[in-house]
Amino acid sequence: MKILLFGVSNVGKSTTGELLAKRLGFKFYDLDEEVKTRMGMTLETFVHTADLRWRDQKRGRIIKELIRLEEDMVLAITPISFTENFRTRISGDGVLAIELYDTPENIFDRLVFSDENDIIYTDDPYKNEHREYYMRDIQADLDWYGKIYAEIGIRNRVFIDNDLPANVVERIISEYNLTESLKI
Repeated sequence: MKILLFGVSNVGKSTTGELLAKRLGFKFYDLDEEVKTRMGMTLETFVHTADLRWRDQKRGRIIKELIRLEEDMVLAITPISFTENFRTRISGDGVLAIELYDTPENIFDRLVFSDENDIIYTDDPYKNEHREYYMRDIQADLDWYGKIYAEIGIRNRVFIDNDLPANVVERIISEYNLTESLKI
């Protein structure tokens, strides 16, 4: 089984995905980490290389390669606008695509930054000073990517509701009847 977690930045895809994979005994992949490894560059460098379509084509190829692997997995997928390289793969047998979403306020509260070396850090004074900008940006992302996910046929949605990641994992297992997949 392949469980693909979609959602905007800072919604909790990686944290939830890693916990879900551990709970199910599945392999965990994070698309950002796969991009860094396969492209041999930091994410900061990657997002400043070529245009969005080119970057999404590279991401799409990686997604397609991962889905082809003969193993149970959870894959946390970076927000992606151009989906033509993998969209047919997410509706196949044994694939469960889920959009994780939350309120802009909750996503803002989790907002973190990264430097040119992909080191994650928080800067609450800066974040709070620019709250209006980030809130607009988060809402725009929720609207845009929500539309993209609907267009590619993702009907499964899980509202994070600022819940603890472990609780979100248990809700996913229950809601999508994954108890038979439990290996641990």
